Amino acid sequence: MAGLDTASVSDLIFTSGTTGRPKGVVQTHGQSLRAASDWADIVGLRADDRYLCINPFFHTFGYKAGILTSLMAGSTLVPMPTFDLDAVPAAITEERITTIPGPPTIYQTLLNHPGFDPSTADSLRLAVTGAAVVPVELVERMRDTLGFETVVTAYGLTECCGFATICRSDDDPETIATTSGRAFPGVEVAVMDDHGSLLPPGTPGEVVVRGYNVMQGYFEDPEQTAEAVDPEGWLHTGDVGTLDRRGYLDITDRTKDMFICGGFNAYPAEIESTLSEHPAVAQAAVVGVPDPRLGEVGFAFLVPATGVEPPDEADVVAWSRERMANFKAPRFVRWVDALPLNPSGKIQKFVLRDEAGDLLATPTATPDPDPGADA
Repeated sequence: MAGLDTASVSDLIFTSGTTGRPKGVVQTHGQSLRAASDWADIVGLRADDRYLCINPFFHTFGYKAGILTSLMAGSTLVPMPTFDLDAVPAAITEERITTIPGPPTIYQTLLNHPGFDPSTADSLRLAVTGAAVVPVELVERMRDTLGFETVVTAYGLTECCGFATICRSDDDPETIATTSGRAFPGVEVAVMDDHGSLLPPGTPGEVVVRGYNVMQGYFEDPEQTAEAVDPEGWLHTGDVGTLDRRGYLDITDRTKDMFICGGFNAYPAEIESTLSEHPAVAQAAVVGVPDPRLGEVGFAFLVPATGVEPPDEADVVAWSRERMANFKAPRFVRWVDALPLNPSGKIQKFVLRDEAGDLLATPTATPDPDPGADA
Protein backbone atom coordinates (compact mmCIF):
# COMPACT_ATOMS: atom_id res chain seq x y z
CA MET A 1 0.00 0.00 0.00
CA ALA A 2 1.44 3.35 -1.04
CA GLY A 3 2.14 5.93 1.66
CA LEU A 4 -0.02 8.97 2.21
CA ASP A 5 1.01 12.38 0.91
CA THR A 6 -0.48 15.87 0.73
CA ALA A 7 -2.66 14.88 -2.23
CA SER A 8 -4.23 11.95 -0.40
CA VAL A 9 -7.85 12.32 0.67
CA SER A 10 -8.02 13.17 4.36
CA ASP A 11 -11.73 13.49 5.05
CA LEU A 12 -15.29 13.56 3.82
CA ILE A 13 -17.22 16.35 5.56
CA PHE A 14 -20.92 16.91 4.99
CA THR A 15 -22.38 20.37 4.43
CA SER A 16 -24.61 21.83 7.15
CA GLY A 17 -27.88 21.28 5.32
CA THR A 18 -29.30 24.67 6.34
CA THR A 19 -30.85 25.06 2.88
CA GLY A 20 -31.63 21.42 2.13
CA ARG A 21 -29.98 17.99 1.81
CA PRO A 22 -26.33 17.80 3.02
CA LYS A 23 -23.61 16.89 0.48
CA GLY A 24 -20.31 15.13 1.12
CA VAL A 25 -17.21 17.30 0.49
CA VAL A 26 -13.89 15.61 -0.33
CA GLN A 27 -10.65 17.29 0.86
CA THR A 28 -6.97 16.32 1.03
CA HIS A 29 -4.35 16.36 3.79
CA GLY A 30 -2.42 19.18 2.14
CA GLN A 31 -5.45 21.43 1.82
CA SER A 32 -6.60 20.91 5.40
CA LEU A 33 -3.22 21.33 7.09
CA ARG A 34 -2.21 24.41 5.11
CA ALA A 35 -5.53 26.18 5.76
CA ALA A 36 -5.55 25.31 9.48
CA SER A 37 -1.97 26.48 9.93
CA ASP A 38 -2.71 29.82 8.26
CA TRP A 39 -5.84 30.29 10.40
CA ALA A 40 -3.90 29.73 13.63
CA ASP A 41 -1.18 32.17 12.55
CA ILE A 42 -3.59 34.89 11.41
CA VAL A 43 -5.83 34.92 14.50
CA GLY A 44 -2.85 34.65 16.84
CA LEU A 45 -3.74 31.36 18.52
CA ARG A 46 -1.11 30.66 21.19
CA ALA A 47 0.25 27.67 23.09
CA ASP A 48 -1.12 29.09 26.37
CA ASP A 49 -4.65 29.52 24.99
CA ARG A 50 -7.53 27.48 26.35
CA TYR A 51 -9.93 27.01 23.46
CA LEU A 52 -13.59 26.26 24.23
CA CYS A 53 -14.76 24.24 21.24
CA ILE A 54 -18.55 24.40 21.11
CA ASN A 55 -18.73 23.55 17.43
CA PRO A 56 -19.15 19.82 16.64
CA PHE A 57 -16.21 17.88 15.29
CA PHE A 58 -18.14 16.58 12.29
CA HIS A 59 -18.20 20.18 11.00
CA THR A 60 -15.21 22.10 9.62
CA PHE A 61 -15.59 24.80 12.29
CA GLY A 62 -15.06 22.28 15.09
CA TYR A 63 -12.74 19.90 13.28
CA LYS A 64 -10.47 22.09 11.17
CA ALA A 65 -10.79 25.45 12.96
CA GLY A 66 -10.82 23.54 16.26
CA ILE A 67 -8.82 20.32 16.47
CA LEU A 68 -6.38 21.03 13.62
CA THR A 69 -5.68 24.67 14.54
CA SER A 70 -5.13 23.74 18.20
CA LEU A 71 -2.66 21.05 17.19
CA MET A 72 -0.84 23.57 14.99
CA ALA A 73 -0.59 26.16 17.79
CA GLY A 74 -0.16 23.75 20.70
CA SER A 75 -3.13 25.27 22.55
CA THR A 76 -5.41 23.36 24.92
CA LEU A 77 -8.72 22.30 23.42
CA VAL A 78 -11.67 22.13 25.81
CA PRO A 79 -14.47 20.34 23.93
CA MET A 80 -18.17 20.51 24.74
CA PRO A 81 -20.00 17.27 23.97
CA THR A 82 -23.19 19.00 22.77
CA PHE A 83 -24.44 22.44 21.79
CA ASP A 84 -25.50 23.29 25.36
CA LEU A 85 -25.37 27.00 26.14
CA ASP A 86 -26.44 26.37 29.74
CA ALA A 87 -23.05 24.70 30.33
CA VAL A 88 -20.96 27.43 28.68
CA PRO A 89 -20.88 30.00 31.55
CA ALA A 90 -19.53 27.41 34.01
CA ALA A 91 -16.98 26.13 31.49
CA ILE A 92 -15.64 29.64 30.86
CA THR A 93 -14.94 30.31 34.53
CA GLU A 94 -13.89 26.81 35.64
CA GLU A 95 -11.58 26.16 32.69
CA ARG A 96 -10.25 29.75 32.43
CA ILE A 97 -11.21 29.86 28.77
CA THR A 98 -9.39 32.41 26.60
CA THR A 99 -10.72 31.61 23.14
CA ILE A 100 -14.26 30.95 21.86
CA PRO A 101 -14.72 30.67 18.10
CA GLY A 102 -18.24 30.08 16.86
CA PRO A 103 -21.20 31.35 14.84
CA PRO A 104 -22.95 34.57 15.95
CA THR A 105 -25.80 32.64 17.59
CA ILE A 106 -23.41 31.39 20.30
CA TYR A 107 -22.47 34.90 21.43
CA GLN A 108 -26.03 36.22 21.06
CA THR A 109 -27.34 33.42 23.26
CA LEU A 110 -24.54 33.93 25.79
CA LEU A 111 -25.29 37.66 26.00
CA ASN A 112 -28.95 36.86 26.58
CA HIS A 113 -28.29 34.06 29.09
CA PRO A 114 -29.74 34.85 32.55
CA GLY A 115 -27.19 32.62 34.28
CA PHE A 116 -24.08 34.28 32.85
CA ASP A 117 -22.21 37.05 34.65
CA PRO A 118 -19.63 38.61 32.28
CA SER A 119 -17.58 39.87 35.24
CA THR A 120 -16.60 36.26 35.97
CA ALA A 121 -15.16 35.79 32.47
CA ASP A 122 -12.00 37.90 32.80
CA SER A 123 -9.89 35.27 31.02
CA LEU A 124 -11.56 35.77 27.61
CA ARG A 125 -9.31 37.37 24.99
CA LEU A 126 -10.05 36.02 21.49
CA ALA A 127 -13.26 35.43 19.56
CA VAL A 128 -13.46 34.35 15.95
CA THR A 129 -16.93 34.44 14.46
CA GLY A 130 -18.55 33.96 11.10
CA ALA A 131 -20.74 31.34 9.41
CA ALA A 132 -23.46 34.01 9.12
CA VAL A 133 -23.81 37.76 8.83
CA VAL A 134 -22.45 39.39 12.00
CA PRO A 135 -24.32 42.54 13.13
CA VAL A 136 -22.10 45.46 14.12
CA GLU A 137 -24.01 45.69 17.40
CA LEU A 138 -23.03 42.12 18.27
CA VAL A 139 -19.32 42.78 17.69
CA GLU A 140 -19.50 45.84 19.95
CA ARG A 141 -21.26 43.91 22.71
CA MET A 142 -18.76 41.06 22.45
CA ARG A 143 -16.03 43.55 23.21
CA ASP A 144 -17.82 45.77 25.72
CA THR A 145 -19.93 43.21 27.61
CA LEU A 146 -18.16 39.87 27.18
CA GLY A 147 -14.71 41.43 27.44
CA PHE A 148 -13.00 39.97 24.37
CA GLU A 149 -9.83 41.91 23.58
CA THR A 150 -9.87 40.68 19.99
CA VAL A 151 -12.94 39.93 17.89
CA VAL A 152 -12.11 38.69 14.41
CA THR A 153 -14.67 37.97 11.75
CA ALA A 154 -14.08 35.34 9.10
CA TYR A 155 -15.88 33.57 6.29
CA GLY A 156 -15.70 30.13 4.78
CA LEU A 157 -17.61 27.10 3.57
CA THR A 158 -17.19 23.36 3.93
CA GLU A 159 -16.43 23.33 0.19
CA CYS A 160 -13.24 25.36 0.79
CA CYS A 161 -11.96 23.67 3.97
CA GLY A 162 -14.05 26.10 6.03
CA PHE A 163 -11.60 28.95 5.28
CA ALA A 164 -11.82 31.70 2.66
CA THR A 165 -11.43 35.18 4.17
CA ILE A 166 -10.48 36.53 7.59
CA CYS A 167 -9.67 39.84 9.26
CA ARG A 168 -6.18 40.50 10.57
CA SER A 169 -5.26 41.51 14.10
CA ASP A 170 -4.04 44.92 12.96
CA ASP A 171 -7.25 45.77 11.09
CA ASP A 172 -9.14 48.77 12.43
CA PRO A 173 -12.32 48.15 14.46
CA GLU A 174 -14.63 49.33 11.67
CA THR A 175 -13.12 46.85 9.21
CA ILE A 176 -13.45 44.00 11.68
CA ALA A 177 -17.06 44.93 12.48
CA THR A 178 -18.28 45.48 8.93
CA THR A 179 -16.37 42.92 6.83
CA SER A 180 -15.40 39.24 6.86
CA GLY A 181 -11.79 40.10 6.13
CA ARG A 182 -9.68 39.41 3.06
CA ALA A 183 -8.56 36.24 1.36
CA PHE A 184 -6.25 33.69 2.97
CA PRO A 185 -2.74 33.52 1.47
CA GLY A 186 -2.85 31.56 -1.79
CA VAL A 187 -6.62 32.02 -2.16
CA GLU A 188 -8.56 34.26 -4.54
CA VAL A 189 -11.93 35.73 -3.63
CA ALA A 190 -14.04 37.64 -6.14
CA VAL A 191 -17.62 38.70 -6.84
CA MET A 192 -19.35 37.53 -10.02
CA ASP A 193 -22.57 38.42 -11.85
CA ASP A 194 -25.16 35.99 -13.18
CA HIS A 195 -23.32 35.76 -16.50
CA GLY A 196 -19.97 34.71 -15.03
CA SER A 197 -18.24 38.10 -15.30
CA LEU A 198 -16.16 39.40 -12.39
CA LEU A 199 -17.54 42.60 -10.89
CA PRO A 200 -15.65 45.73 -9.79
CA PRO A 201 -15.25 46.79 -6.13
CA GLY A 202 -18.46 47.85 -4.44
CA THR A 203 -20.77 45.99 -6.84
CA PRO A 204 -22.87 43.22 -5.26
CA GLY A 205 -22.91 39.74 -6.75
CA GLU A 206 -22.22 36.10 -5.94
CA VAL A 207 -19.06 35.45 -3.92
CA VAL A 208 -16.69 33.01 -5.66
CA VAL A 209 -13.51 31.40 -4.31
CA ARG A 210 -10.53 29.86 -6.12
CA GLY A 211 -7.35 28.33 -4.75
CA TYR A 212 -5.70 25.39 -3.01
CA ASN A 213 -8.57 25.21 -0.48
CA VAL A 214 -11.38 24.42 -2.96
CA MET A 215 -12.75 20.89 -2.58
CA GLN A 216 -11.91 17.95 -4.79
CA GLY A 217 -15.65 17.62 -5.36
CA TYR A 218 -18.88 16.33 -3.86
CA PHE A 219 -18.70 12.65 -2.99
CA GLU A 220 -20.02 10.51 -5.86
CA ASP A 221 -21.89 13.49 -7.29
CA PRO A 222 -20.16 14.87 -10.42
CA GLU A 223 -23.25 16.78 -11.53
CA GLN A 224 -23.49 18.85 -8.34
CA THR A 225 -19.72 19.29 -8.38
CA ALA A 226 -19.90 20.77 -11.89
CA GLU A 227 -22.65 23.13 -10.73
CA ALA A 228 -20.56 24.33 -7.77
CA VAL A 229 -17.10 24.64 -9.39
CA ASP A 230 -16.95 26.18 -12.86
CA PRO A 231 -14.37 25.31 -15.57
CA GLU A 232 -12.17 28.21 -14.44
CA GLY A 233 -11.89 26.71 -10.97
CA TRP A 234 -14.17 29.21 -9.22
CA LEU A 235 -16.27 27.76 -6.39
CA HIS A 236 -19.71 29.36 -6.51
CA THR A 237 -20.68 29.87 -2.87
CA GLY A 238 -24.31 30.92 -3.22
CA ASP A 239 -23.55 33.91 -0.98
CA VAL A 240 -24.11 37.52 -2.00
CA GLY A 241 -21.51 40.15 -1.17
CA THR A 242 -19.23 42.97 -2.23
CA LEU A 243 -15.47 43.51 -2.17
CA ASP A 244 -13.94 46.87 -1.34
CA ARG A 245 -10.84 48.19 -3.07
CA ARG A 246 -8.61 46.58 -0.46
CA GLY A 247 -10.13 43.16 -1.16
CA TYR A 248 -12.15 42.98 2.04
CA LEU A 249 -15.40 41.04 1.75
CA ASP A 250 -18.80 42.18 2.98
CA ILE A 251 -21.31 39.31 2.96
CA THR A 252 -24.85 40.53 2.30
CA ASP A 253 -26.78 37.27 2.38
CA ARG A 254 -27.30 33.90 0.79
CA THR A 255 -28.82 33.87 -2.68
CA LYS A 256 -31.15 31.08 -1.54
CA ASP A 257 -32.41 33.22 1.37
CA MET A 258 -33.14 36.27 -0.76
CA PHE A 259 -36.79 36.92 -1.62
CA ILE A 260 -38.31 39.31 -4.16
CA CYS A 261 -40.93 41.71 -2.82
CA GLY A 262 -42.74 43.82 -5.40
CA GLY A 263 -39.86 43.43 -7.83
CA PHE A 264 -37.15 44.39 -5.31
CA ASN A 265 -34.50 42.00 -3.96
CA ALA A 266 -34.87 41.71 -0.18
CA TYR A 267 -31.95 40.26 1.78
CA PRO A 268 -32.97 38.77 5.16
CA ALA A 269 -29.61 39.44 6.83
CA GLU A 270 -30.00 43.18 6.30
CA ILE A 271 -33.52 43.06 7.73
CA GLU A 272 -32.38 40.93 10.66
CA SER A 273 -29.63 43.40 11.46
CA THR A 274 -32.16 46.23 11.72
CA LEU A 275 -34.58 44.14 13.79
CA SER A 276 -31.75 43.33 16.22
CA GLU A 277 -31.61 47.04 17.08
CA HIS A 278 -35.05 46.79 18.70
CA PRO A 279 -34.54 46.77 22.49
CA ALA A 280 -36.88 43.80 22.93
CA VAL A 281 -35.14 41.60 20.34
CA ALA A 282 -32.32 39.21 21.24
CA GLN A 283 -32.28 37.28 17.93
CA ALA A 284 -34.04 37.66 14.60
CA ALA A 285 -34.50 35.41 11.58
CA VAL A 286 -36.42 36.43 8.45
CA VAL A 287 -37.72 34.27 5.61
CA GLY A 288 -39.74 35.07 2.51
CA VAL A 289 -43.30 33.78 2.21
CA PRO A 290 -45.67 33.89 -0.80
CA ASP A 291 -47.90 36.93 -1.26
CA PRO A 292 -50.59 37.20 -3.97
CA ARG A 293 -49.89 40.87 -4.70
CA LEU A 294 -46.15 41.38 -4.08
CA GLY A 295 -44.86 37.90 -4.93
CA GLU A 296 -43.10 37.43 -1.59
CA VAL A 297 -43.00 39.28 1.73
CA GLY A 298 -40.93 38.94 4.88
CA PHE A 299 -41.90 36.83 7.87
CA ALA A 300 -39.81 37.56 10.99
CA PHE A 301 -39.24 35.14 13.86
CA LEU A 302 -37.98 36.97 16.95
CA VAL A 303 -36.50 35.76 20.25
CA PRO A 304 -37.18 38.25 23.06
CA ALA A 305 -34.38 39.69 25.17
CA THR A 306 -34.11 38.42 28.74
CA GLY A 307 -36.30 40.30 31.19
CA VAL A 308 -38.14 42.25 28.49
CA GLU A 309 -41.84 41.97 27.79
CA PRO A 310 -42.20 41.57 24.01
CA PRO A 311 -44.37 44.23 22.39
CA ASP A 312 -47.34 43.38 20.20
CA GLU A 313 -46.26 41.85 16.93
CA ALA A 314 -48.13 44.53 14.96
CA ASP A 315 -46.12 47.17 16.83
CA VAL A 316 -42.88 45.54 15.63
CA VAL A 317 -44.16 45.65 12.04
CA ALA A 318 -44.92 49.36 12.44
CA TRP A 319 -41.51 49.95 14.09
CA SER A 320 -39.85 48.24 11.12
CA ARG A 321 -41.72 50.39 8.64
CA GLU A 322 -40.22 53.50 10.26
CA ARG A 323 -36.65 52.23 9.89
CA MET A 324 -36.41 50.43 6.57
CA ALA A 325 -37.76 50.56 3.03
CA ASN A 326 -41.30 49.23 2.74
CA PHE A 327 -40.28 46.20 0.64
CA LYS A 328 -37.81 45.18 3.35
CA ALA A 329 -40.11 45.59 6.37
CA PRO A 330 -41.59 42.24 7.43
CA ARG A 331 -45.34 41.84 6.94
CA PHE A 332 -45.56 39.15 9.62
CA VAL A 333 -43.90 38.77 13.01
CA ARG A 334 -43.87 35.88 15.43
CA TRP A 335 -42.25 35.79 18.89
CA VAL A 336 -40.62 32.43 19.68
CA ASP A 337 -38.66 31.01 22.60
CA ALA A 338 -35.77 29.88 20.36
CA LEU A 339 -34.77 29.58 16.73
CA PRO A 340 -34.21 26.15 15.15
CA LEU A 341 -30.47 25.46 15.02
CA ASN A 342 -28.46 22.66 13.50
CA PRO A 343 -25.72 21.05 15.67
CA SER A 344 -23.16 23.66 14.52
CA GLY A 345 -25.35 26.54 15.68
CA LYS A 346 -26.63 27.76 12.31
CA ILE A 347 -30.24 28.82 11.94
CA GLN A 348 -32.22 26.38 9.80
CA LYS A 349 -34.10 28.70 7.49
CA PHE A 350 -35.90 25.90 5.69
CA VAL A 351 -37.51 24.88 8.99
CA LEU A 352 -38.70 28.45 9.51
CA ARG A 353 -40.15 28.60 6.00
CA ASP A 354 -42.20 25.49 6.73
CA GLU A 355 -43.31 26.90 10.06
CA ALA A 356 -44.28 30.21 8.48
CA GLY A 357 -46.34 28.35 5.89
CA ASP A 358 -48.16 26.44 8.63
CA LEU A 359 -48.84 29.63 10.60
CA LEU A 360 -50.23 31.42 7.56
CA ALA A 361 -52.44 28.45 6.75
CA THR A 362 -53.98 28.83 10.24
CA PRO A 363 -53.82 32.62 10.64
CA THR A 364 -52.12 33.13 13.98
CA ALA A 365 -49.35 35.40 12.71
CA THR A 366 -49.90 39.13 12.94
CA PRO A 367 -50.57 40.58 9.49
CA ASP A 368 -49.20 43.82 8.12
CA PRO A 369 -51.45 46.61 9.47
CA ASP A 370 -51.31 48.28 6.04
CA PRO A 371 -51.33 45.41 3.50
CA GLY A 372 -52.30 47.67 0.63
CA ALA A 373 -49.19 49.85 0.86
CA ASP A 374 -46.87 49.85 -2.11
CA ALA A 375 -43.64 47.94 -1.83
